[in-house]
Amino acid sequence: MGKKSKLLADELKPFVSPFRIDGSEQFHLKSLKTNEKGGIDKAAGEEIIEANRRRLNDFQEKLYAQDRWSLLLIFQGMDAAGKDSAIKSVFEGVNPQGCEVTSFKEPSSKELDHDFMWRSMIALPERGRIGIFNRSYYEECLVVRVHSEILAKQKIPPRLVTKNIWRERFEDISAIERYLSRNGIVVLKFFLNVSRQEQRARFLERLEERSKNWKFSMADINERALWPRYMAAYQDMIRHTATRAAPWHVVPADHKWFARVVIGSTIVSALEKLDLHFPKVDESERSEFKRVREALLAEGKGGAGKKAKAGNRAK
Repeated sequence: MGKKSKLLADELKPFVSPFRIDGSEQFHLKSLKTNEKGGIDKAAGEEIIEANRRRLNDFQEKLYAQDRWSLLLIFQGMDAAGKDSAIKSVFEGVNPQGCEVTSFKEPSSKELDHDFMWRSMIALPERGRIGIFNRSYYEECLVVRVHSEILAKQKIPPRLVTKNIWRERFEDISAIERYLSRNGIVVLKFFLNVSRQEQRARFLERLEERSKNWKFSMADINERALWPRYMAAYQDMIRHTATRAAPWHVVPADHKWFARVVIGSTIVSALEKLDLHFPKVDESERSEFKRVREALLAEGKGGAGKKAKAGNRAK
């Protein structure tokens, strides 16, 4: 790591390391604060967010040009945790041609005729691109686990639906993420950890502001009633699928601006480690470029001369 890289890593470390879960230590969701602000105020946070946008834009161009690595970003969280707005904010100004957001809703009949990872695998980012999953295959260990009736619709042979099915899914997901990382796909996972009190406040805001009414759904209230079961499912899921190849980042999400600081800093730090650069042009190509340049310059001079002659004739 060069001097410049080290400075960047040191600068962003306080907003990355405390929230990174890679399976090396015991994980307890209840011990993590949802209202953490990292010792900074909102004004300082906004400056970091903007600086990270500039860095991300630069890295994205090099990622695309180099065409070796790709980035898969997974966003999970309870309703109103701020996933949509975080994605919009962090990637503001980034070339949309190099990014693609996929939102996973209730599976279609076609998707249910495949294994639970199928629809995610066909949406993986190509080399040089950033793929963003707004919800993901992890819903299979969250919503499906909380609502056992959904599992019955997946047409899995009954003898395969055992008491170990969640542990088996954790193993399968971790194996696939390890495979992806070995093929140049950097996997970063974000759980936006919002408190139940803050979710309540955001639901009330959606009800009270007409411009936000469209965001509200009675289904969200029904899921809110199952909060303890969801938190237990998240705890188990993160504990069993956090690895060094595909770490989880448990993002304090009560303050949206700080969540964006953590997410942007994590992405920029990961890209910094890839040693991204624009492809070098060999000498033979440079010589060709020189000849083309000279021809274009000569063409311009010729065009100017023709215009001058045409002007003289007009006089």
